[in-house]
Amino acid sequence: MKAAKITEPDEGPRSKRGAILTAAIKNFGKNGYDATKWSVVADQVGIGQTALYHYFESKAHCLLTIMRLELQRSLEMFVKATDDQPDPMEALREAVRSAYVVSDRDVAQMRILQNNLAILAVPRSSKKEEAERLAARELVHRIEDAWTELLQRGMDEGAFVRRDAHTLALNMLGMIVSVWRWYRPRGPVTLSNVSELTEDCCVRMVAP
Repeated sequence: MKAAKITEPDEGPRSKRGAILTAAIKNFGKNGYDATKWSVVADQVGIGQTALYHYFESKAHCLLTIMRLELQRSLEMFVKATDDQPDPMEALREAVRSAYVVSDRDVAQMRILQNNLAILAVPRSSKKEEAERLAARELVHRIEDAWTELLQRGMDEGAFVRRDAHTLALNMLGMIVSVWRWYRPRGPVTLSNVSELTEDCCVRMVAP
């Protein structure tokens, strides 16, 4: 089934959609999706629980939207970091660095994404949930393909050791995103340290 194109709703000055997403990201990121009550999100936004359904038909719909938005952001950051880099090695370095140029909100979104990836594997009965799920899955594939194409270009130009580009891309992505399961913005490990270590590991993986 082809992913449906998601059109973001127009948010007027009275819209609560942005506030709902902000509250949901805060709670899903800190306490976990399953442990967060939908009513808590409503209370923090200052609306009744039934009003939530004007924007999201379920807590799962909100979760899938957050995941899809994070995947869109990640892909856009990769494209911005690599599009004007003719040197594959420098493009790889920039791609890794860009993955860690993030706000606290981005960190929470990425934690939510990594902790709930399993939901993308199961079709949803709700049309809106399913549209978000399929859009998120398509973005996952686009991100994997973008990394694969970068690595393949480096191999074709002789800058990278020749391996299976797709498998290598999946390995790199796994290393890069696994950070969000344990990283905390005010923890003992800085993102600068994480970025430098991960960049060095990725370069070593492709160095001839």
